[in-house]
Amino acid sequence: MAENNQNAMAGSAPAKQKPAVSKGGGVNKPPVERADPNPYNRSRLSDIGAWLQDRFYVVMPVIDYLKKKEVPKHRLSFWYYFGGLGLFFFMVQIITGLLLMQYYKPTSAEAYASFVFIQREVSYGWLVRQIHAWSANLMVLMVFVHMFSSFFMKSYRKPRELMWLTGSVLFVLTLGFGFTGYLLPWNEIAFFATQVGTEVPKVMPGGAFIVNILRGGEEVTGETLTRMFSVHVVLLPGLLLLLLSAHLLLVQILGTSAPIGYKETGRIKGYEKFFPTFLAKDAIGWLIGFGLILYLAVVLPGPIGLEANPLSPAPDGIKPEWYFWAQFLLLKDFSFEGGELLAIVLITLGAVIWFMVPFLDRKASREEKSPIFTIIGLLYLAGLVINTWRVFATYGW
Repeated sequence: MAENNQNAMAGSAPAKQKPAVSKGGGVNKPPVERADPNPYNRSRLSDIGAWLQDRFYVVMPVIDYLKKKEVPKHRLSFWYYFGGLGLFFFMVQIITGLLLMQYYKPTSAEAYASFVFIQREVSYGWLVRQIHAWSANLMVLMVFVHMFSSFFMKSYRKPRELMWLTGSVLFVLTLGFGFTGYLLPWNEIAFFATQVGTEVPKVMPGGAFIVNILRGGEEVTGETLTRMFSVHVVLLPGLLLLLLSAHLLLVQILGTSAPIGYKETGRIKGYEKFFPTFLAKDAIGWLIGFGLILYLAVVLPGPIGLEANPLSPAPDGIKPEWYFWAQFLLLKDFSFEGGELLAIVLITLGAVIWFMVPFLDRKASREEKSPIFTIIGLLYLAGLVINTWRVFATYGW
């Protein structure tokens, strides 16, 4: 009886459809449904918007991704904008640098003359040159503030170690821009300051080789100028763009971190969309920054100076740009025998510790407060500020 019931149930089940056979003897397979390569083509847009969307729809997933990213809002949120300001001043550097390159000639015979020509003869050349100079200083300042604010908020903690490392290298490259660009006007101050700056590695073992690499010879000459120019406009921008892309990619993947304990204690007031809310606020900061550059360029223009003369004595009060003042004074303070080498070792050791902070601060990686590293950061900052002030008080601006 059970067997008859099973046969009856089997007989009542729908028969499996056999694949259709084509006249040629092959099997007709059902069509495969494939995803629309442009899922945005059915959205309602203007004719221009539809035209752009049909051709650039590949960026739409990126925009959708950015819309999902959120930035925490708390009482220290304003520190997040300094990184964007540093990026903005770098873009100003690229644009103004390209304009200056149309007239500048990187040879010892023509560099100063072309520099003066830009200042006095080219329409608005003086303004472009002043914007370039001031944006360089503000770029260093913004990256400096961004780095220390990230340090004190412990933004380097797990899993953002690579963000800290790429950011630290970006800071070094930013200083490299200032060092290599300082000589390009080929005036007296720039010439002798570069001579002093490139002399420092000589006290190190194998330092003479480093000096020859920097100068292109034993002395600061036209070869040094050409070398600094090529590093300034080709090598450093290429490296910086590469590291900057990696840094920004990590920021988007890992997101913006909040200070330790803010989530647990309810000090985060909410979250705002990275795109377009946070970027819109960033853009307002960029407009303010550009207004500041214009003000400084018009009200506080840098001097042209005298043309470099290697045979003339160095003028009094030679010093590097302000962002090297702290290291400059440390070398001055350690002017005793063997002191300069000791100063270089201390500077190098401090830089290595700073780079390795994410791996040394285990407490922060466990989301625990680490006051020892906060104190270390305060000592670093205090040393830089005090030594910079001492140079200003001694030599002036």
